[in-house]
Amino acid sequence: MIRNIVFDIGNVLTDFRWREFLRDKGFDDPMIDRIARASVESPLWFEFDRGEWTDEQLLAAFIRRDPEIEEELHRAFDNVEKMVTIRDYAIPWVQELKAKGYGVWYLSNFSRKAETDCADCLAFIPYMDGGILSWKDKVIKPGEEIYRLFLKRFGLKAEECVFLDDTQANIDTAIRLGWSGIRFQSREQAIEELKKLGVDA
Repeated sequence: MIRNIVFDIGNVLTDFRWREFLRDKGFDDPMIDRIARASVESPLWFEFDRGEWTDEQLLAAFIRRDPEIEEELHRAFDNVEKMVTIRDYAIPWVQELKAKGYGVWYLSNFSRKAETDCADCLAFIPYMDGGILSWKDKVIKPGEEIYRLFLKRFGLKAEECVFLDDTQANIDTAIRLGWSGIRFQSREQAIEELKKLGVDA
């Protein structure tokens, strides 16, 4: 029986709107693509979420990937306010699930800088039972360690958890470890999938 609903954050309870964020800063599409190749779409982005590098070290690594746009990279990432924004349904949905007796948790790759600069996007956290933001524990999905840590820390059983994440690799790890998993596409789709698992969502 599913007793715990575990949410990813980005593109599930929030919008990770990096392209719009860069457009809001005045960059055109070719420059946005170039910035992305040096940062968001590079393997380095995982280091943002892992939390082992300082912001300065990470920005320097972005710049090494494309030194010609050093100024633009600084302008893009010195402050990332509004890169992540909360979805309207996030708090009401969490409250509804809690009212129905479910444990409601988060398990997310999330950077210290995003937590600091985009604090408003995490307004649902006080309504939840707890969770893990990757940067605090230096572990990231889809590695198994973050899932094992989550279960151990909160004393939960894998077979009683369902994980909602927009990335299939992250769902695959959860399922391999005995969780139920739903690849999130929309709230409506997720609710239908949860109902199939016997969850009153």
